[in-house]
Amino acid sequence: MTAMAPPAPPASTAPAARAVALPWPLPALLAWAAAWGLALGLLRLGMAPALALSAGLVLGGVAALAGRTRWRRLLIAGGFPVSLLASGWAPALPAAGWLLPLALLWLLYPQRAWRDAPLFPTPARALDGLARVLPLPDGARVLDAGCGLGAGLRALRGAYPAARLEGHEWSRPLALACRLRCRDARVRRTDLWAEDWSGFALVYLFQRPESMARAHAKAMRELAPGAWLASLEFAVPGVRPDARLDALDGKPVWLYRRPVGTAAVAAPAARPAAGVASMKASVSSSTGASQRSGRA
Repeated sequence: MTAMAPPAPPASTAPAARAVALPWPLPALLAWAAAWGLALGLLRLGMAPALALSAGLVLGGVAALAGRTRWRRLLIAGGFPVSLLASGWAPALPAAGWLLPLALLWLLYPQRAWRDAPLFPTPARALDGLARVLPLPDGARVLDAGCGLGAGLRALRGAYPAARLEGHEWSRPLALACRLRCRDARVRRTDLWAEDWSGFALVYLFQRPESMARAHAKAMRELAPGAWLASLEFAVPGVRPDARLDALDGKPVWLYRRPVGTAAVAAPAARPAAGVASMKASVSSSTGASQRSGRA
């Protein structure tokens, strides 16, 4: 039997993937140059040095969001301020100006979102071949829970060209940016844990390891029988997956299916204490005995 070659990605998505896959450290160099270009350009236009250098700091922080790993994001964001210190221009920037990148980070990623995963974009081609492992009918609803800037939605579109894609994101700026990048998906600013997953055939997420037990419990409680939960890189502890995709080394996709023929799992009801239950049984038993003796 001849092994079939994996299908090539759709023509509409292949050029975009190549366009963003710049060799490292070119993204950092471009970000540093852009930050300095903005700052120097504003200085030449007569802007106050404090404002011009602050604008460079903000641009560097925004560019860092495109980094694929945590360390790359730190290097991209830190290049301009470190070079600013080395240049001797740092005294021109007021102390409050160094807080601008932190303020930007707070705006883009509010405190409530840190309980979930930080901004970890789905790597390009991480979901290649997912449709072969997990085929879905045309028009199936697919959710990226915590869609960030939309890297996961783009990967899902490559896997399921005919699916109805949706994304949930808590950060307002990230949700807006994702909406602009992924115009073929319905992106909403909302809490992924508060939304109902019952209408989706597949829920995809790239969360933290600590969140996986909660995500699996929510999926088994709300998904329809036969629907799937897909997790990039992090497995659900203590739960055997139904399938697995290894498109990238070190980035497995763990797949969990809601069993067919199972009813919705309701939240566990409070149970009476053992002592109270036995007391009720004892009272009921003694009452029945006295009634029987009275009838006798």
